[in-house]
Amino acid sequence: MATETKPVIIPQTNQSLPLPLQDRVAIVTGSSRGIGKAIAIHLASLGAKVVINYNSNSTLADLLVTQINQSLSKSNSPQAIAVKGDVSDANQVKSLFDAAESAFNAPLYILVNAAGVLDPSYSTIENSSLDEFDKTFSVNTRGAYLCCKEGAKRIKKGGGGRIICLTSSMAVALRPGFGAYAASKAAVEALVKILAKELKGTRITANCVAPGPIATDMFYDGKTEEMINKAINESPLDRLGLPEDVAPLVGFLASDGGEWVNGQVVRVNGGYI
Repeated sequence: MATETKPVIIPQTNQSLPLPLQDRVAIVTGSSRGIGKAIAIHLASLGAKVVINYNSNSTLADLLVTQINQSLSKSNSPQAIAVKGDVSDANQVKSLFDAAESAFNAPLYILVNAAGVLDPSYSTIENSSLDEFDKTFSVNTRGAYLCCKEGAKRIKKGGGGRIICLTSSMAVALRPGFGAYAASKAAVEALVKILAKELKGTRITANCVAPGPIATDMFYDGKTEEMINKAINESPLDRLGLPEDVAPLVGFLASDGGEWVNGQVVRVNGGYI
């Protein structure tokens, strides 16, 4: 079973060429591990100055910051910082944005909301816990709402501004045992499509990236070998996705070349659905 303790390999870039996200400030929520971590690394490799947001594991977040700064920073100033914050708390979300602007003394260009939770009991709706339902919606839906709300206010207008929310292909796969999770992600997809229209005139785009089964700790948590194999067998490519399968798509959407993709849900799942 995969774990997330393997060494991070950060791509080296040709510094003689301008990088597509050179010095653009990006917040990546939930980026101390999993898909968020891969996205943060990829954005940094494209030149972005990255805020690694975490809620509980400061050790992983600090380690990632060190790895990015040692591998990619070409000056005494950092290319990455870590900021603790619960995305479901409005005041902490505002503090996260404040920290991003203050640390890099520059406007925010990119928000990637990758923070999320999944109830590892995979209970049916009938047998599910109200507490777990509330927790799922608090982080996945309320968190996305608060980050999008703050991002719409503070991301640089006039070109290059990007809001990208990680949702899930489960919002349309609709498998039993994922009732609250699928509903929480479907709500975010509706929210972001409306946000893209409301941002008319700002040249800030808003999109969702919706992965299928990805080999992360969150995916494996609570699953039996049978459940894991079922997910693999449902993929035409006969494997689970990797965080590194998702990150390049987010990098494209965050770049100038991704501007014409707006108000969309892009499902990156290897044909899972």
